[in-house]
Amino acid sequence: MISCDEKTSIQARCRCHPTLPPGTARMMRVNHEYTRGGALAYLAAYDVHRAHVIGHCAAKTGIAPFMTLVEKVMTAEPYASAKRVFWVVDNGSSHRGQAAIDRLEKRFPNAVMVHTPVHASWLNQVEIFFSVVQRKVVTPNDFTSLDQVEDRLIAFERRYNVTARPFRWKFTPADLEDLLARIERHEQKESNLQQHDHCDHQPAVPNPAA
Repeated sequence: MISCDEKTSIQARCRCHPTLPPGTARMMRVNHEYTRGGALAYLAAYDVHRAHVIGHCAAKTGIAPFMTLVEKVMTAEPYASAKRVFWVVDNGSSHRGQAAIDRLEKRFPNAVMVHTPVHASWLNQVEIFFSVVQRKVVTPNDFTSLDQVEDRLIAFERRYNVTARPFRWKFTPADLEDLLARIERHEQKESNLQQHDHCDHQPAVPNPAA
């Protein structure tokens, strides 16, 4: 199972003065003035069972960069000979809708695309990997060029693949069912209150016999 997404707009910012490391009773100091060196996107395919990442950098996101990543993964083992390889993606424009599903299946018949619900891309485990990248690789983003950004990302990817273990979510299917049940009860309670308030504000009907 492959969890895939793009981390967009990773900028190369060359600080006007060097960043000072933290010291005794002093936090890291980062100069707020910088020159822009451009931005790139980091596309990553995360194998949720093996904790293995395959990624590459591109000038921008889109169908072509996404399919380049797919090609890189699906032509390597164990994915090339697997009976089925599930690709979990969000609803971004690079892989949105039935057209993306058909395009992937046409190129690789053993690949099955599965979309996360709309506004729920956080369910995709690659987002956890991207949070690690944000903290450990691109913060602070002191880079003199985009080549330096790419070199650091790829170097981290190689190191990560040596030491990483699969993410173990504590949020279980039973927890999800309990959460959905509580939401349903809350919505039903709100609906009943609204109906009760509506009835209380209905104008009184005059009695013709009075």
